[in-house]
Amino acid sequence: MKKLLALFSLLAVFTLAAAEPQVANLRGPLDLTEEEEAPRMAREVNDDIRTDRDYPMAAPTIPHKIDGYQIDLKANKCLSCHNRQRVEESQAVMVSVTHFMNRDGNFLADVSPNRYFCTQCHASQLDVDPLIDNDFVSMDELFDRAAESH
Repeated sequence: MKKLLALFSLLAVFTLAAAEPQVANLRGPLDLTEEEEAPRMAREVNDDIRTDRDYPMAAPTIPHKIDGYQIDLKANKCLSCHNRQRVEESQAVMVSVTHFMNRDGNFLADVSPNRYFCTQCHASQLDVDPLIDNDFVSMDELFDRAAESH
């Protein structure tokens, strides 16, 4: 009798589990054991157009491709255009003066070691639609709304 009761209990659990709705995920309706062809890689934004920042001191995004850029202890490809000695020739935006300060606030002759690895803060962008809806409001827009209400 106990075995029969245990069997019915297991059958009830599996029946309820099968009837539950699927949890939304990035795999879509695929079972965990199934594989789908990976989507094509999205194009990297490469228009060299600077974008607005959503809050003060936000790290600007990178408006061009950086595929193959070497950024390691031996070299930093970004600085070949954005370092203060090169911007006149390259016409690139110079790195912020904050990048020439060490952690004690002292100015250095070259980019500070703790600001050397650009992609820790700066990221290139992909030409894609957002995965989820977003109602983010920038600080500028908040200030505009506050000014209009007064």
